[in-house]
This record gives sequence, structure tokens and C-alpha cells, in this order.
Amino acid sequence: MQNSINTGAEVSSKKTAALFSEMPLSAYMKERLAAAQFIVPTPVQGAAIPYSLEGKDVLATAQTGTGKTLAFLIPVIEDLLKQQAQTHHAQTHPSQTHGAPGISALVLVPTRELAMQVVDQYNALWGKKLLPAALVVGGLAEGGQIAAIRKGARLVVATPGRLEDFLDRRLFNFNQLHTLVLDEADRMLDMGFLPAIRRIISVLPRQRQTVCFSATMEASVAQLVKEYMKSPVRLMFGSTLKPSENVKLRVLEVPAEAKIHALKRLLAKETGRVLVFSRTKRQTQRIAASLTDDGFTAAQIHGDRSQSQRNSALAGFQLGRYQILVATDVASRGIHVQDIVHVINYDLPEIVENFIHRVGRTGRAGEKGVASTLITRDQRGELFQMERSLGLKMEKVQAEIEPYVSTKPRPRFTEESGESQHGKQGHRRHGHKGQRHGRTERLHAERRHSHCGHREQREENAPRRHFRPATERTRFVLPGEVLQVHAKTN
Repeated sequence: MQNSINTGAEVSSKKTAALFSEMPLSAYMKERLAAAQFIVPTPVQGAAIPYSLEGKDVLATAQTGTGKTLAFLIPVIEDLLKQQAQTHHAQTHPSQTHGAPGISALVLVPTRELAMQVVDQYNALWGKKLLPAALVVGGLAEGGQIAAIRKGARLVVATPGRLEDFLDRRLFNFNQLHTLVLDEADRMLDMGFLPAIRRIISVLPRQRQTVCFSATMEASVAQLVKEYMKSPVRLMFGSTLKPSENVKLRVLEVPAEAKIHALKRLLAKETGRVLVFSRTKRQTQRIAASLTDDGFTAAQIHGDRSQSQRNSALAGFQLGRYQILVATDVASRGIHVQDIVHVINYDLPEIVENFIHRVGRTGRAGEKGVASTLITRDQRGELFQMERSLGLKMEKVQAEIEPYVSTKPRPRFTEESGESQHGKQGHRRHGHKGQRHGRTERLHAERRHSHCGHREQREENAPRRHFRPATERTRFVLPGEVLQVHAKTN
């Protein structure tokens, strides 16, 4: 770890705690951490938490898989516990005036999936002393989100677009805010959220603590820090523009028409979780369909999937119903699944930095992983430029391109029970054509009635599907499943 004071912060040389139990945390917090099996802090957590507990602004850059979520959630929960005690004291001593409780902490993240994972992590720790967090994101019904805040939620986890919309409608305020967290700041700026972030910060109290976590320190992030943070403690952990040393990088050159065969040959050798990245949504759909036809258990995530479909795919991947998740770069950051043994780049990423975020899904928390990249002959130049930009060299491996002959039974799908009988009959009567027709009608209806938020991705309301094997089979064995739970956080 390296410390820098180029932002005006004077960083003290503190010895980081080897265990969470050694940190200056409340007895309740230590109890909750132990119950959730968080024992040993990662370097990011060990360095950032003490400064945050002191109320200082913190700016940290680190690779993915280093435990950033817990690094900001623990200080936030500690602050909420202190405020809870003050509120209880005010209720028992009416003569002493205290402000009415309100939203105390705001966490801004770039994607819905990451926001939901932050809330899940909070739910694992808050126990019975605190109120649930409020999730404020696009793609989900806003009624429940507003209700959670009005019921007294002290922590709000939000994406900038939906939160800006709520603020414009004056649905609530941040007059009592103590802490602002910007997680994956560089990603939020890449997605065009800078205007929304400025609008949100403009209504926050000036006297607050600001914590910023970013995978890279680009000029746009540095400007944001300069404007909105006060002499932050600067923490850097390794190189954020290189893959983890725990990931073995390989490249396989194949003819374009043999790519899918090479992919299936790679997948047939794996018994653990595999993440496959494609550049486009349509390509992602084709890959997932082809894998399913050959008996692989595959789910898909991309921009045209509804939130319920994304949740179902991710949950199935995490729980072992699906061995393979095929995704666009929507999943390259903010999707944190334990024990992914292999990442396969079916296509090269459009943005060089996305390669780092893709391969960062494996080889996490000290474990080993493999990242394979499939290219065609005419992409040699593009590969060379990427290697040069990132300062790395991938091992060239001979690909198996013979057509894959499956020996597995083809999975069959069942429509979710919530779908109407009319919809099921339409699908049976008209096949895929009827399904596409119904899907188009629902998309048109959604566009007519939906509220256009900031840069919201369009949603598809297609029927949700769950994988169900034709015959009962035991869940595949995942290597490394006895890892400490703290390795799952980011």
C-alpha cells in the first residue's frame, strides 16, 4: 500500500489492525461482524476504516475484489449506532433538544446490481438496532423505495439517475446527512452521471464526511475530489490498471466461425463458475441460447433484461443453478460472485480499461483464477495495442476448434407461475414468434407509461424463466467454497 498527500492530507503512519476485533469498534459491531464471519480485514478495510471512524474524508483507489464495500459500510453503521443512542437519550431526556432524525448516510453507486449488493451487505450487519436501508434505483417500482425512506430509513443506497429524479420532485431532503459515499466513482463518471452527481451534492450539507472509492484516478475523478472533498486521506493499493497477479492471462486465436466451438470446448473442461463476456446484447443472447441447446446451464445479463430477469440470473449463478453467466460489460463491475474460476472474453472489450474489470471477477481475495480471451486473426493488432496500453503480455494457447458434440441433455425451461394462462397459451400456439410479438407489445406499453430518468437503460418485460434440469442432478462442486466470507465483499 502507498499513501500520498498530493490532495493536502497529512497521512499518519498508523498500524493497521490484524483482526476486526482489534479495531476501535463498538461491542455490538464486533458482535455483528463475528456473527457474519468477518474476521480478518483486507488491506483496504484495515487502512480506510480507522480514518473514516475519525470522521476524515477518505479517497481510496484499489483493484476490484479488495473489500471496498465493507470498508465504507462499517464506519457508516458505527455512526448510525451513535446517532441511535443519541435519539434514545433525547427521548428519555425531553429537556435536551436534538434534531429530528433523518437520512444520515448516502451511498451513490453506478448500477442497480451494485446498489442491491451494498444493501444486502448492510442487511447482514445491521441487526435489530437499526432500521433497514432504503434502495433508490431505476427499474424497480418507486412506491416501495419512497415508502422505505418515509418510514425512517437512515441509510440510502442509490444510483444517481433515480435519486436526482426524486430530488427534483422534492420527495425528501438530506438536511441531516452526515456521510456521503461515492463508490465506483470512475464508473459513474464514465456512464455520464457527473451532472446528476453535481446536482445531488449541491443539496447536501457542506459540513459532512465524504468517502470516495475508485478503481482508477482519472482526471475527471481528480476534479470531483478537488471540488467536493476536504483534505482527504489518500490511500492507494497496488496498480489499478493491471490485473491481479493471481489471474493467469491467456489468449486463443480462432477463426470467427469457430469461436463458439472453442468456447464450448473451454467450458466443457470446467466444473466451477464461469463468466463469459460478450460485446453486444444480441451476441450475449445468441451465446446463451447456443450453450443451453448443448446442455450447459447458462444465464444471461445485459441491458435489455428487466431487473427481475437480472436478479433471477444473478441469484441462479450465485446459488449454483447456473454454472455459466453470459454478460455484457454491465457485469464487469459491481457484480461480485464468490469463486468464479474462469473468465472468458468471447469478444474484446470496446474500452481497454474494461478488460481489467472483466478479469477482476476471478482471482479474488488471494485465490487463483484464469482469464481467456478469444480473438480472430484480424484482431492481432487490437490485442497488441491493448497489451501495450496495459503493460501486460498474455500467454498464447492453442485453441480446440472442432465442433462440440454434447453428451448432456438439453435443459428445458418453465415459465414462472405468475404469468397469465393466456400468455402461456400464446407462447405455445405461436412459438418464439408469438413470444417476440407479446414482448414487443409490452415494451411499447412500458415506454408509454414509464418515467424517463437520467440515462436509464430500457427495460424488457419478457416472462421470467427459471432453469430446471430434465432430470434431477446434484449441484456441481465449487472449488474454494470454504473461503472466509469476507472475501465476497467489494
